[in-house]
Amino acid sequence: MITIISATNRPNSSTLKVSKKYMQLMEKQGVTCQLLSLEDVPADIAFNEVFNKRSTRFQQLLDQYIIGVQKIVVISPEYNGSYPGILKVFFDAIHPDLNRGKKVGLVGVASGRAGNLRGMEHLTGVLNYLGMHVHPNKLPISSVLSLISESGNLTDLNTMKVLEKHISDFTQW
Repeated sequence: MITIISATNRPNSSTLKVSKKYMQLMEKQGVTCQLLSLEDVPADIAFNEVFNKRSTRFQQLLDQYIIGVQKIVVISPEYNGSYPGILKVFFDAIHPDLNRGKKVGLVGVASGRAGNLRGMEHLTGVLNYLGMHVHPNKLPISSVLSLISESGNLTDLNTMKVLEKHISDFTQW
């Protein structure tokens, strides 16, 4: 089982749309996966979960999406030249022993030109500190708004090809 994390709590985000397409493409390749949107974490995560005041809802998310999973794909938007604070808080709220040794694939999403390259590098440092192994093929997706149709679907064929390649590389790793 592979967990895909849509790394923003912003409603109706482009990141969630890319994450859903990534999941569809994984399933098409026969990979068992599940999607966690950070929209679903408790709203008070920074004030309770980080300080070990574990809620039933957060424990359920950990049980389903983190504990027992050996591979995670993080699809992260670019926020202020890095990755979203909710993603940092999410990892801060999880005891490092629960993630140590896991393999992580990174996909960056940005409306600009760099596809969140800087944010993926920042995130790589944090994940390495936590003892996680980051796949060397970090996929930047630039100009994401131009890749999503009016109906809200990721339809760009070239982007689909690089996503399929990323999936193939990551699942074989």
